[in-house]
Amino acid sequence: MKIKGLDYNTQREHLVLPEYGREVQQMVDYCVGLKSRAERQRCANTIIAVMERMMPHNYENKDYRQKLWDHLALMSGFQLDIDYPCDITEAHNMLKKPAPMRYPMKRIPVRHYGNMMFEVFELLKNMPNGVERTELTRLAANQMKRDLVLWGHGSIDNEKVASDLADYTDCKIQLDLDTFKFDRTEAPTRNQERRQRRRK
Repeated sequence: MKIKGLDYNTQREHLVLPEYGREVQQMVDYCVGLKSRAERQRCANTIIAVMERMMPHNYENKDYRQKLWDHLALMSGFQLDIDYPCDITEAHNMLKKPAPMRYPMKRIPVRHYGNMMFEVFELLKNMPNGVERTELTRLAANQMKRDLVLWGHGSIDNEKVASDLADYTDCKIQLDLDTFKFDRTEAPTRNQERRQRRRK
């Protein structure tokens, strides 16, 4: 059993301008079907008056009345044979959509660690042994561990940090987990996780 008005929108006829609703579209369809030109003209003026009342905040806009007639022409599929008070030849341009833009979606080769850590890994690959390299390795490992805590929902895996660090530096940096001391890293509480999601 099909009840009028309760069918899904996906099963109903697509509206050209959904902001006016199906009732106004039905009025336009009725107007197109009128045989007398005088009746069609009178009906079109009535529809424009209804459309004006639907958008009262645009009364003071001088160009808005032109837009209403353009909308009427679009909703009728340019089949409404009346005397339009303005030029409607450009009305079809309203439905044109801009060409899609291609966004630069460069893949980060170090997964969730981000572009900053990618640059750090590149520095570590070419940095000679010394105090500076040791300190940068310590900072990088601790930052990676913090990232794992955030992305892993609280799981802290030192072996994963060592494995990733070796992988992303072409095995030039090898963490000795028996001697290397990580900074204290605590898993965020649920409230902290919620705040982080809101910030993102």
